[in-house]
Amino acid sequence: MDVALAIASKRDVREYADRALEPGVQVGILDAGRLAGSARNRQPWRFVVAESGDARASLARAVYRPEVVLAAPFSVLVTGLPGSALTLMDIGRAAQNMMLAAWGLGVVSCPHGLRDPAALTPLLEDDEEPGIALSFGYPLVERDPARRTPESWSARARRVSLDSIVRRA
Repeated sequence: MDVALAIASKRDVREYADRALEPGVQVGILDAGRLAGSARNRQPWRFVVAESGDARASLARAVYRPEVVLAAPFSVLVTGLPGSALTLMDIGRAAQNMMLAAWGLGVVSCPHGLRDPAALTPLLEDDEEPGIALSFGYPLVERDPARRTPESWSARARRVSLDSIVRRA
């Protein structure tokens, strides 16, 4: 998929088909996160794939929409190593890479804010801090991003205008 089309057409989706993601698709998503740029090349992220019932329950308890995580065939907690304010930016870069790579593979996704980070304690190593939860799955209804141009997707997006947020100095 064209990068501009992927960016313009990607939407957060909270309902998934009852179909597992193939191992190769999972690896492709995770590897996209691994390949994200990182300040000073620290690569402070770690990816916890919530596969067991206990891990999925912990992740669900931590987010604002637990039912979405529980219904998702593939959920990942992106954690970070403490020590730098840049870690949050790096976690965001890895998460966005993962969601865009998923979309390129025909997989929809949703990022989840953390309502109760303490619920994630069982999933964390001693040196990790929770970052963001991501859920992935095949869409309930097939989506064709190529049915519109990137410009058309952009015009339909409920976003503030570019002119209202860009200032040239």
